[in-house]
Amino acid sequence: MIIISSELLNNITEAILYFVLNPVWLVAVLAAVLLGYVRVKRERRDFTIRVLSGLTEMKHSISSAWLHGFLLSLLIAGVGLTVDFNWIILVSAVMMIVILSFSYKLASPIYYAAIAFFGLYALDRWAPKFSVKDWFVQENLDFFGTMAVTVPIIAGLFLLTEGLLIRRYASRHASPFLTPTKRGLRAAIYQAKLLWIVPVVLVVPGHMIAEYVPYWPQFTLGSEKFSLIPIPLVIGFSQMARATFPDVLFPKIGAAVAWLGVAVAAVGIGAYWMPILGWAALIAGVVCRIFLSVLMSVTERKHALLLVPQSEGVYVVSVLEDSPAEKMGIIPGDLIKSVNGITIHNEDELYDAIQINAAHCRLQVIGRDGEVRLKQQVLYRHDHFRLGMLVVR
Repeated sequence: MIIISSELLNNITEAILYFVLNPVWLVAVLAAVLLGYVRVKRERRDFTIRVLSGLTEMKHSISSAWLHGFLLSLLIAGVGLTVDFNWIILVSAVMMIVILSFSYKLASPIYYAAIAFFGLYALDRWAPKFSVKDWFVQENLDFFGTMAVTVPIIAGLFLLTEGLLIRRYASRHASPFLTPTKRGLRAAIYQAKLLWIVPVVLVVPGHMIAEYVPYWPQFTLGSEKFSLIPIPLVIGFSQMARATFPDVLFPKIGAAVAWLGVAVAAVGIGAYWMPILGWAALIAGVVCRIFLSVLMSVTERKHALLLVPQSEGVYVVSVLEDSPAEKMGIIPGDLIKSVNGITIHNEDELYDAIQINAAHCRLQVIGRDGEVRLKQQVLYRHDHFRLGMLVVR
C-alpha cells in the first residue's frame, strides 16, 4: 500500500496551482476562445452556418497536448537536461508577447528558445547587473557550457512536439472561407489557426529556485538539489491552404517541422564536445523554421486556387459532423455533378434537386482522384436540408 504524505500532496497541489494560474496559460486559453469566435463569425458570413462549435479551439488547446507534454517532460527529466530559471522567465515573456500579437506563425518554440538564449547572452554581456525585483537575477550563466548543450536539445524536442501536433491535428481544424478570384468569382480556401498548450515540466538546479520561491519542493540527486518547474508551452500554427487540400498540405508541414526538431536536437548533442554547435543549432533552427513558413506560403500563392465555381457541378468545401453528407462518405473536394438524376450548375439548383425526392438522395460525385462515384442516402425529417454540406457559391 502506497502512503502519500500530506506534505507531498500540498506540494503537488501548489505546483498545479502555479501552472493553472500562470498568466501565459490564462492568456492562451482566452486567445483560443477568441480564435473560435472569429472563425465562427467568418464561417457564418460566408456559408450562413458554422462548421464547428465556437469553443472548439479552446477545448482542443487544453485537451490535445497533455500526452505530448507528459512524454516530453519524462524525456527531458530522464536524460537530465537542466535549464536556467532566468531562461524559463524569458521564454514565458516571449510566449506572452507572441500570444497577445495574434501572429501565430511566430508561435514556434524554436523562436522562444533562441530569443531567450541570445537575450540572456546580450544581457549578460552588456547589462550584467540588470534584474527585475527578485524574479530575474543573472548568476553564473554558462553560454559555452551547459546552456549551449541543454537549450538546443530542449528546443529540438519542442520543435519535434510542434511537428507532431501539426501533423496530427492541423488539418482536422482547417476552416473554409471564400475569397475573390481574378475573374470576380468566389473561390474556397482553408485556414488553420490553432494554439496548443503543452504542459511541460523542466528541471532547474535547486539553488536557483531557492532564491525566488524558498518553499518550492526539491529533490536530491547525488550531491545536487533540483526542482521541477511546470510551465505551459504554447505552440501556435497559422497557415493558409489555397492550392492544396489541408489533409495533404498540413501533415507535410508537420513532418518537415518534426524532422527539423530532430536535426536541431542532434546538433545540440554535438555541442557537448563543441559548444559552438549549440549556438549554430539554435540559429539554424530559427532560419529553417522561417524558411519552411515562407516556402509553404509562397508555393501556395503561386498555384491556382483550389476550389473555384464550375460551369457544371458544385464543389464541396466542408462536411458537417453526423450529417447525411458525412454518412454518404462525401469529403471536401468532391464535385457533385448531378442530384437525383438532374445535372446541376450552382448551389440553388443543388438544393432544388434535393427537394424533388425528400425521402431519398442520390448524388453523382467526381472525387479528387477523378473517379465518378454514386452516393446514396435515405433522408429523414430531422436531417439538415442542405445535407450538411458547405459548397462553393
